[in-house]
Amino acid sequence: MTAHYRWLSFFGFLACVIGMAFALYLEHFRGYEPCPMCIFQRVAMMAAGVVFLVAAVHAPKRAGRWVYAVLAALACGIGAAIAGRHVWLQSLPPDQVPACGPTLDYLLDMLPVMDVVTMVLKGDGNCAKIDAQWWGISLPGWTLIAFIGLALYALAMPVAARIAERRSHYISG
Repeated sequence: MTAHYRWLSFFGFLACVIGMAFALYLEHFRGYEPCPMCIFQRVAMMAAGVVFLVAAVHAPKRAGRWVYAVLAALACGIGAAIAGRHVWLQSLPPDQVPACGPTLDYLLDMLPVMDVVTMVLKGDGNCAKIDAQWWGISLPGWTLIAFIGLALYALAMPVAARIAERRSHYISG
């Protein structure tokens, strides 16, 4: 019975869609311009969402579930690492914040992709700016929390699906 696993995977996908929708809302309706690190976090969120969606469509058994769980957790782990670096940059004293750099579009036009990735992950002054806080936590802080939660959810999915399948087997059998 793969219906439990499909639903769990779909809810993971839905969480990623909601996260991306909120990021796009902040950008297009509230005027928050994403820094390069924010864009990389979005890519990680989309990657996790794709893994959850493929897992929902495929609905594998046993070991296949763990493959998807690890892939989703890996995408979330990368996103959490980027968000964690972003939070660290925002916590620096003003005199230690790196200088602002060029836009991501400019970097991609001028440098090889791996150089761009390295430069963006180092962060710059644009990434250290705190646009808004909710309950004392910046947007990258909330993103970090979301990635950690999604990674834990991804790793719990195979176990939760197995438990639900056993329960439904005992109830029907």
